[in-house]
Amino acid sequence: MFDLYKCSSTSIEWNPSPIVALATSLDESQVAAAREDGSLEIWLVSPGAVGWHCQLTIQGDPNLRVSSLVWPAGRLFSSSIDGSVLEWDLFHLTHKVVVDPIGVSIWQMAAQPSSRKQLNPKPDLASIENGHTIANGDVTSESEIEADSLELHEEPIIENASIALACDDGCVRIYNTSSSDGFTYHKSLPRVGGRVLSVTWSTDAKRIYSGSSDGFIRCWDVKLSHEVYRITVGLGGLGSMSQFCVWSILALRCGTLVSADSSGSVQFWDSSHGTLLQAHSCHKGDVNALAASPSHTRVFSAGSDGQVILYKLSVDKSSSIMMKKWVYIGYVRAHTHDVRALTVAVPISRADLLPEEKVKRARSKEKPDFSYNKWAHVGIPMLISAGDDTKLFAYSANEFTRFAPHDICPAPQRPPIQLVCRTAERLTYLLLVQAPHWLDLLTVEVNRDGGVSTTDTVARVKNRGLRKIICSSISPSGTFFAYSSHVKPCLFELKKNGTGKSGWSISKRKLPSSIPFAHSMLFSSDSCRLMISGHDRMIYVVDVGNMELTHRFTPCRKECDEELPPTQPPITKMFTSLDGQWLAAVNCLGDIYIFNLETQRQHWFISRLDGASVTAGGFTPKHSNVLIISTSSNQVYVFDMEAKKLGEWSMHNTFVLPRRYQDFPGEVIGLTFPPSTNSSIVVVYSARAMCLIDFGMPIDGDDDHDNINSPHDSSTLKLKRKSKETKNISRKNFEFCLFQEPVLFVGHLSKGSVLVLEKPWMQVVKAFDAQPVHRHIYGT
Repeated sequence: MFDLYKCSSTSIEWNPSPIVALATSLDESQVAAAREDGSLEIWLVSPGAVGWHCQLTIQGDPNLRVSSLVWPAGRLFSSSIDGSVLEWDLFHLTHKVVVDPIGVSIWQMAAQPSSRKQLNPKPDLASIENGHTIANGDVTSESEIEADSLELHEEPIIENASIALACDDGCVRIYNTSSSDGFTYHKSLPRVGGRVLSVTWSTDAKRIYSGSSDGFIRCWDVKLSHEVYRITVGLGGLGSMSQFCVWSILALRCGTLVSADSSGSVQFWDSSHGTLLQAHSCHKGDVNALAASPSHTRVFSAGSDGQVILYKLSVDKSSSIMMKKWVYIGYVRAHTHDVRALTVAVPISRADLLPEEKVKRARSKEKPDFSYNKWAHVGIPMLISAGDDTKLFAYSANEFTRFAPHDICPAPQRPPIQLVCRTAERLTYLLLVQAPHWLDLLTVEVNRDGGVSTTDTVARVKNRGLRKIICSSISPSGTFFAYSSHVKPCLFELKKNGTGKSGWSISKRKLPSSIPFAHSMLFSSDSCRLMISGHDRMIYVVDVGNMELTHRFTPCRKECDEELPPTQPPITKMFTSLDGQWLAAVNCLGDIYIFNLETQRQHWFISRLDGASVTAGGFTPKHSNVLIISTSSNQVYVFDMEAKKLGEWSMHNTFVLPRRYQDFPGEVIGLTFPPSTNSSIVVVYSARAMCLIDFGMPIDGDDDHDNINSPHDSSTLKLKRKSKETKNISRKNFEFCLFQEPVLFVGHLSKGSVLVLEKPWMQVVKAFDAQPVHRHIYGT
């Protein structure tokens, strides 16, 4: 038996930032998301799992508002409203300015089409009619998988891709990139009236299309730098020409040009002559973004009305001449605010469809299917949308209207929280909450009589200026806490003296000046040492008693490389054993380095597990030499430090875990162990659910796994809306408990009690600066 205590989170500030731009990697397996606060996130789909995984986060400059992202040939660039271009280093977790501010805003960037294999029919010049390719075997049913009638082709290799910039002064500037990390100015196209708001390349890279605030789309010859033709977008639209802004342009392989504008219209044009093919005015506001499926037979649009709409290329058989046209299929409204960006990715998954999960043709009257596993598989493209509500949603690109969208990140930019118990003050529970620019120290008042547990603010430690806090940690005793910005790490001592408003005092301790800023930090179990993972990719061990640097580790793949300069990616997670002997350090790619703190040497290197990243981990209280690791593939690994091998439990169970655990709702964000040396239990949790694993019990079957992710699930497994709930855990191993609201933290208070800190999402939404999309309710 264990008790769950829900805690009110009104004093915890959680203010996620809107997403302003998206980009997909060349292999379409990763998605970059730029937020308004200057941070960048790299997301990838976990193999065989429901949840997406945020592989890494890079904190940028909050003063530079990102306007767009491009990801050509493994190099990720962002443009800013101040006119600068940044390159993001995903290995060192840094960014650098490659183009200084040019004096005008950059609204959008477009990369020259590069080489990659794509699912699409090879166009036959003889079969192009009215701007569309007429091919045999076209998929006309929205429920069919388009890849069945397509074949792979590869475009010419372009090593040094060019990037076009849409600038506020009416120019399109072209820059060249090279394999030697160059980003050089090439030329500018003639200046036009109005601002250039959107830009794209033709699929053969011979033409550039630009959209302006004067309501025109212009076609440019890249080689000759002259205007080929211009299109008046406003014809047939809403409002006058001065009100038209062409926010997005998309060039398709079939010869169709798609435009999205401020009137709410999505128009399809023949790119050869600039003539209008079809126009759809289905949006009730500005259309901000466009995206196409890999086959270029489906186009998606999104805008300020919160809708994502699908248009499909279909055959018109009403006349004697077979013609193709773009038709409106349907819409999905998952976002509560403006949708700013769209992109298409292909999920990584090693799981095949189960026999009962084979895709069938959907009937129009069937209800949407909520099972994400039925379409998120190898080679099945998905559409990603993001916007002002800070959320990321994934949709099936092939069967858009059949399957409900999947909430990729139920708790965007979740504030890191740590729980400690100060035994010196009669079991005072302390929470350390990391905000972007400050740390909050809170005490937890646990109500064991059935009421809601509450928190009380002890202190708020602010960082200087607008420097963002990258990482933080509090010692197990609650005596010390630390954080690091992009400048340096800082250490503080916390004492309870009974004076002042809160009765607590904080004093700053000076760390050795040679320690750089950190990506991760952790106190030892005895609170005597602070481990700091520096941005120079080394790990520093500081004695907090005398403030001396006692050792410095260089993570390496082989023991002979320990004396060489660091070559491994930065460490982003660290775990330490209760006896103080072991330190496990995890880099952003999922490699694990084991250090022996007693001998002060690297003990072991564990390569990334099944190609997946590490989402959470920790050493068990029962056996200090046993490390538990959870991965983005929703697998659990048990390692024996002394023997340098997988533990006996993993040998028998890691690859036969219940399907209900492999379908864990949401991304695993933490583990918590009961503070007992006799317990073999660990609680694994995400923002949407938690799962109890007892390593001393056999693994049960999957009788209930079909109900775990269902939104219509009965309340038998859900955490009920009361402050305390007792559950019998002796019946089943891998038992789940679903949360009704996003959970920020789960931690053990004692052997038989767990604190659950959740915050209603609507409270978070009400604090947004942007207003939600107004939706008229019938009858009001």
